[in-house]
Amino acid sequence: MLVLLTSMYSVGRLVQLTLVKKIYEWSKSTSGLKFIPKWNWLAVFTMGNSSGHNNTMSIPPGKGPHQVGCTDLMVGHTVHGTFLRLYYPCQASENPQLPDWVPCREYFNGLADFMKMNRALSERIFNYLFGNCKTPAAWNASFKRDGKYPVIIFSHGLGAFRTLYSAICVELASQGFIVASVEHRDESSSATFYFREHTEPGTKKHPSCDIAKPVSDNLEEVWMYYRPLKPGENEFPLRNKQVKQRADECIRALDILFDINSGKSVENVLQCDFDLSTMENSMDLCRIAIMGHSFGGATVIECLCKDVKFKCGVALDTWMFPLDEEIFPGVKQPIFFINSEKFQWIGNIIRMKKLDSAIFPRKMITIKGTVHQSFPDFTFLTGNWIGRLMKLKGEIDPHIALDLSNKATLAFLQRHLNMDRDFNQWDPLIDGKDDNLIPGTNITIPQSSV
Repeated sequence: MLVLLTSMYSVGRLVQLTLVKKIYEWSKSTSGLKFIPKWNWLAVFTMGNSSGHNNTMSIPPGKGPHQVGCTDLMVGHTVHGTFLRLYYPCQASENPQLPDWVPCREYFNGLADFMKMNRALSERIFNYLFGNCKTPAAWNASFKRDGKYPVIIFSHGLGAFRTLYSAICVELASQGFIVASVEHRDESSSATFYFREHTEPGTKKHPSCDIAKPVSDNLEEVWMYYRPLKPGENEFPLRNKQVKQRADECIRALDILFDINSGKSVENVLQCDFDLSTMENSMDLCRIAIMGHSFGGATVIECLCKDVKFKCGVALDTWMFPLDEEIFPGVKQPIFFINSEKFQWIGNIIRMKKLDSAIFPRKMITIKGTVHQSFPDFTFLTGNWIGRLMKLKGEIDPHIALDLSNKATLAFLQRHLNMDRDFNQWDPLIDGKDDNLIPGTNITIPQSSV
């Protein structure tokens, strides 16, 4: 049984929810469960994971001077449209409505498929562990006008979706950024959806997500789930095609923000109480950054090559495999690689180093005691021993780790977006000057590879 619990997930798949898969595997084992009544085994895990029904563990709120609101925006109802979660500084309100962290059960199903699990059982596990978790941002709260806010486009990792990096996005919004977290439709998300026109009377399905109902009665949901590799399939052509589509989706999201800022009418396919017109002329579109984790880190590099409107990029624990190295000379904007201590390997770091430049700024730091999953929200929602056992937590307190990452990011953004803020107080972090940071990488690169 211990072998099942401690088996490592494949690096190539970058599993987002190792914890639940191991619980699922344990639940299928006859040894160890024969004396535990049906479903009571969940209590065993709750003892080591206090994020169950009592929800004592939560995603941290932003630390900046602004309260944060969020809304969902879908422009174009087809699969070729754009879908994102928008985080923004909002007006203060009493008892704001906080949205569910995982919007609806179809996302649980997608995570189950991504991890090759039984949907019915995994949905109960997911719901038990994470069903009560909330995103610490006020749903559809009124936008706060306070000068012009710089913009960040955020790209999620393989098997994730738009809400799973809310701790990072909320913190950035609280510090005075407008953040658009794109939900990718390249079949790398564990789940996403779009709409098709409804033509057959009497067969329309009820929308799965209460917060994602279409404005038109003629539209019905179509769910798209993660596409696994086919037997014998070469992975690079698929991932390279996906990273290019991901970059295009990020650029389209940015174009939509340009339209909103200019006062153009932007139609949200989703029913929504948030008034997009209140954001007119509120964005500083000379100060735009692209940010992402893992596969999203590769998307950062692709975006910088494709669109110079992105003035710099922050790449969190990047998975470099999907990228064609031929694009590297075309990346002329500053890049900041923030890596975990336990995920990286020689080949991946060598590819990052191929982006080094004597002209264009390149920075890299490594956060001690971190794992690949120290960046998504799961790291805050599992108890210490289960989180570490399942590689969702590292040896460092996740609040300290993400705080270092966020502060270093803010300092880097101020420097390269030419912002007049006080984030430069954290400039030493960019160079890895902290007891919990390593300048550059902890991976030893053979001299022959340099």
